[in-house]
Amino acid sequence: MGRTSDAESKILTAAHSLFEQRGYSALGVAEICKAAGVPRGSFYYFFDSKESLALAVIDQHWAAERSEWERILGGEAEPLRRLRHLCEATEAEQRAGQDHCGTVLGCMFGNLSLEMSNQAAALRERLQEIFEAQVDMVEAVVIEARDRGDATTPDARGTARSMVAQLEGLVLFAKLYNDPSRLSTLWPSCRALLADPAFEDSLAA
Repeated sequence: MGRTSDAESKILTAAHSLFEQRGYSALGVAEICKAAGVPRGSFYYFFDSKESLALAVIDQHWAAERSEWERILGGEAEPLRRLRHLCEATEAEQRAGQDHCGTVLGCMFGNLSLEMSNQAAALRERLQEIFEAQVDMVEAVVIEARDRGDATTPDARGTARSMVAQLEGLVLFAKLYNDPSRLSTLWPSCRALLADPAFEDSLAA
């Protein structure tokens, strides 16, 4: 039983790394099993298909990312500071990926959305759920900031959605140019979306 569980973990770890570096479509089950160091039969013991493996990898990746977002956005700091920390943590994550792999990996969810959204309904729906959850988390902090007078946006939901879109778009640019510094404009862009009075005053000065 221990070896069986170890095989599942090895498959998930190998698939996670390969999906991040090479995407979904270019990979076959045999290559994933070879990277994991497990026989092909072990794969089908745990997963019905490559798509079911991808869903498991997505869920595993989101569990870790969600925990980090909750830590950052649910902290004790002022709302705008928490949102800024999320922006800074996103840039730091891309820098760490570049340091480890030699290239900016981008966002797994964004990468898979671009690659698979028109090909696999189950993956598309799961990715939609994840992005909606991200918007929910950001929206809650935007509402806090607005209640304090630190943001004046009239549409907290729309602003949160735009902030997540900004994050994903700049991560995509960072990947395209292999340059994490593309994310340096993320927080100023988000402050503009929030209609942060202090930010608007600094622009007018």
